[in-house]
Order: sequence, then C-alpha cells, then structure tokens
Amino acid sequence: MLLVNAWPGHQSNLLCAPGGGVELHQSLPENLKREIFEETGLEVEVGDAVLINEFHDPEREFHQVDVYFRCTLLSIGIPADWTDPEGIVHTRKWVTREELAVLNVKPDSLAEVVWDHDGSAAYDPLEPIVR
Repeated sequence: MLLVNAWPGHQSNLLCAPGGGVELHQSLPENLKREIFEETGLEVEVGDAVLINEFHDPEREFHQVDVYFRCTLLSIGIPADWTDPEGIVHTRKWVTREELAVLNVKPDSLAEVVWDHDGSAAYDPLEPIVR
C-alpha cells in the first residue's frame, strides 16, 4: 500500500492514502488520478470504491467524507526527484500489512479494507479527526 505524509514542516508522522480535494465537474476517479499523480508522479487506473470514511471534529464545525478506491498502477516506481507541485506531500512510502500495523495512519480501518476487503464498500462512520 502506498502512503503519504502531507503535514507541513514534518510536524506529524501521520500517514494516509494519497488523495485530496475535488475539482468541479470532474468525477471522483478523475480527481483521484490527478491527486495521485500530483502527490507521487504515479499513473493509476481507479477501480471500485472500498471505503467510505467520515472524519469529524466534535469540538468545531468540521465534517469530511472520504471515499477510498482500489487502484492499479499504470506506471512503475515513484521518480526519485518527484516533487508535489503544491509542496504539501513530503514523504511517500510503500508499506506491507505488517508495517502498516505499527504506523500512525488514518483512517483506522485502512488495513482492513486493503487486505481483508470482500468486494463491497466498507463504511467507517464518524472517526474523530486528528489535530
């Protein structure tokens, strides 16, 4: 599984799947292809949705819905000199299931949907946001 860290100034070791905001009038798969390329330099084919996850902050007005998709690589290897054009992602890391188990990752259910996915999209409601 490919994980990225996008915390400014390396202030957190939190890793997550590549992704990001949507552009108007583009589908979620089109946006994901663009975001993965921007963050990693990799080209992918986007497959089925595997997880719908809600993040919220119970102390303020924040509620985010993320949709995770299974992807197939179309290009091999992250270019060594790749730089996120927005300067947000500073770490890219391929991890095994065993490595993922000891890393600080969000969402909490990520390992389950990556390796134990039965074909239907999982739903992970109202996970508290990390600050």
